Amino acid sequence: MLKSHILEKLQKKHNQFSSDDIENIFEIFTKKIIKSLKDGKNIELRGFGTITKKINKEKYVRNPKTNQRIFKNKSFKLHFKIGKILHNRINSSSNNEF
Repeated sequence: MLKSHILEKLQKKHNQFSSDDIENIFEIFTKKIIKSLKDGKNIELRGFGTITKKINKEKYVRNPKTNQRIFKNKSFKLHFKIGKILHNRINSSSNNEF
């Protein structure tokens, strides 16, 4: 789903807010999530899931094309664990929209 689709759905559901207000709220929400992850905090959205930051250790990797060893610096990846409510809704037999 694209950001524009999310903003459209929010605008339809909350028509008392202007589209600029909804876009600003969405930007604040995403910036807060990014800042929290950068600070090493976990994000928990009840019923949706948990996002955590994991570390990829420094290591030597192999370039499969040239078979050359390359040193890869420490990096981070995100791990998402689905929440129970979202899991049940996705796996339910009915195709109701949220």
